[in-house]
Amino acid sequence: MVEISRKYKIGTRRFGSINWIGAWTLYKKEVLRFLIVWIQTIFSPLITSLLFLLVLSLAIGNDRGDVLGVPFIVFLAPGLIAMQIIQQAFSHSSSSFMIGKIQGNIVDLVYAPLSAGEVTLAITLASVTRSVLIAIISILVFYLFINFEIKNFITLIAFTFLSAFSLGALGIIAGLWAEKFDHMATVTNFIIIPLSFLSGTFYSIERLPETLQIISKANPFFYMIDGFRYSFLGQSDGSVFFGLVYLSITSLLIWFVAYILYKKGYKIKS
Repeated sequence: MVEISRKYKIGTRRFGSINWIGAWTLYKKEVLRFLIVWIQTIFSPLITSLLFLLVLSLAIGNDRGDVLGVPFIVFLAPGLIAMQIIQQAFSHSSSSFMIGKIQGNIVDLVYAPLSAGEVTLAITLASVTRSVLIAIISILVFYLFINFEIKNFITLIAFTFLSAFSLGALGIIAGLWAEKFDHMATVTNFIIIPLSFLSGTFYSIERLPETLQIISKANPFFYMIDGFRYSFLGQSDGSVFFGLVYLSITSLLIWFVAYILYKKGYKIKS
């Protein structure tokens, strides 16, 4: 018995300070999870955006006038893409934990030789990857119908990453909290979708009363959409620099909350 206890030291970490192989494996598993069902995870959001674009362009036509100095349809397109980036990043990480808890295989993740930071970052970055793929494909397809161009690649990359990272981390929190799909639907239908719709996706907040403009500028979703749109139009409703700082701080805070909750085993450890 003494020989066995000396040979096998349970709990000894043999991967260094970071388990790169384990984190990469989890990230790859999460990426493959959404690539296998690409019609649902990649193609479906694109179709949704195109339907919004088609319906609104047919309903409003050319009578809507210019918004931020460009035709309404050009103003609308980046907002629709940003909305899908936000929603799909949240959907990926939240469904990962939700399905794991319902199927009971969450224990495989909890007891894997991975720290809370490695798990939350791997899943969040997989959410970012899904959103980036959606953004790239959507931009390429939209180019076939709309005459717009990318004017600032740096802000495009920055706002895409920060938006997807924030919602990916938020999805982990929601996935840990939710105990059934009804709970997840509540968060999606009453928080994520309304905030993304009411953050300037379909309109400029300049048209809102001053009080509602102030409220909108406190909403991080507004800066996600506004900053993404700025990359194409060169015009914005709010401060792009403030949006970058605000989203950087917000994304770190949300991820830290997700990290703490997972580390404590919130609703996944008895």
